[in-house]
Amino acid sequence: MSDNEQHLIAEVRGRVGCLTLNRPKAINALSLGMIRGITAALLAWREDPQVLAVVIRGVNKEGPFGAFCAGGDIRFFHQAALAGNPELEDFFTEEYALNHLIFTYPKPYMAFMDGICMGGGMGISKGASLRVVTERSQLAMPETNIGLFPDVGGGYFLSRCAGRLGEYLGLTGQVLHGAQAITAGLADGLVASDRLPAIWSGLADEAAFLSGEDVQRWVREQLDDTPAPAPWPRDEVDRVFGLDSIKAIIAALEGSDSDWARQTAKVLRQRSPLMLHVVLEQIRRARPMTLAQDLRMERGLVRRCFHLRPGTASETVEGIRALAVDKDKQPKWNPARIEDVQDAEVEAFFENPWPVSGHPLAHLN
Repeated sequence: MSDNEQHLIAEVRGRVGCLTLNRPKAINALSLGMIRGITAALLAWREDPQVLAVVIRGVNKEGPFGAFCAGGDIRFFHQAALAGNPELEDFFTEEYALNHLIFTYPKPYMAFMDGICMGGGMGISKGASLRVVTERSQLAMPETNIGLFPDVGGGYFLSRCAGRLGEYLGLTGQVLHGAQAITAGLADGLVASDRLPAIWSGLADEAAFLSGEDVQRWVREQLDDTPAPAPWPRDEVDRVFGLDSIKAIIAALEGSDSDWARQTAKVLRQRSPLMLHVVLEQIRRARPMTLAQDLRMERGLVRRCFHLRPGTASETVEGIRALAVDKDKQPKWNPARIEDVQDAEVEAFFENPWPVSGHPLAHLN
């Protein structure tokens, strides 16, 4: 049995293609093999008239559901970057192509985001035609904590949140629970986690569905789409995170007397100062972009993350080291302070590393 088969289960039950992320010890972190397996299944099922719809879930150590996907395999990123492993390039090219495939998939694709759904997990769920959360769901794009940026289409879907919520979520990595994700526009409905096994089993009833729309309608009828009260101060988020620069944002937060502002400023001071500047620019550039344009921009950004300063000099390599390798949680950011980041350092991330026709995602439309 290959790693791909162990870590991804792809099966047709009734007339529904069912994907199960099966790497519970790593909270279903995506490997290159898993990305390739999901892509292959989706391409096969897209052309199969017997498959009406697709669903995806994760497993935890106790069994089905309980955890969706903690993101990409950041330990692999660290090792590959230091070793010069070309599979690092393949990983991001193929992951972003998969994100695009999901967003543009012609059949209903439904994601059951029970438990942790972060980073790469958001990339394989935000483009779903039905995004299901539970009371256990924890959704976030926490990449600034490892010297990265909210990729996998994050610029696209965060920039389309109401007001300046996308900037707030992308810069801070704020975790959203269950109905809060509905409020943010990042989920469509909530169901009690203990009902998920019965819903999954019901999908196998071949006689119950005549079309993909029937499948999705049946799942949606079991969801509550009531948003929760926003746990963030909407007006303050829009005012502060609508400012022109990270320096202005941190100054406004630290000059405020609200508990929310003080806590938010504390969080931002712990993130990579350089990547905070990059992320603000990323989200604002992405707002008028198509998904394909955004993914091409992000593919250039992620290459810059690992190659602009290669090896241990990379903010991303250092951030992963501190969080997941040495686990000292003491990253040595460079520059060390938000106020020390120069415009030229940020602009360098947005220079396209490839000629237009040679871009690895040139084929996306």
